[in-house]
Amino acid sequence: MKQLQIMVIDDEKIVGDMAKMSLEQEGYLVETFLNAEPALARLKERQFDIIVTDYKMKGIDGMEVLRTVKQLYPGTKVIMITAFANLDTAIEALRGEVHDFFPKPVKIKELKTSIGRALSENK
Repeated sequence: MKQLQIMVIDDEKIVGDMAKMSLEQEGYLVETFLNAEPALARLKERQFDIIVTDYKMKGIDGMEVLRTVKQLYPGTKVIMITAFANLDTAIEALRGEVHDFFPKPVKIKELKTSIGRALSENK
């Protein structure tokens, strides 16, 4: 059986490291990135099953990541996390067809549940 692959993009190293450790314990293959530029370059090489991205980052932000993912791989689910959660950002993300939207600090149990839902919807 193929291991499911998850990309995590967050400019806070601790967030990416914690997500990687927790998700790898569940059996996922996880690649982490501190900003969107190398992550988007990697996406042009290969598809991931799930993308978890921060909303607000220097340079390319999470909304641009979402738009690029939807162009390249329309069926890939994107989960967005942010320390700047408000109604406007949530609405913008939902209009961009984000699968889920979490304020930081994200609870890893909620993230795992959201990933499980996203994967079951892709089947």
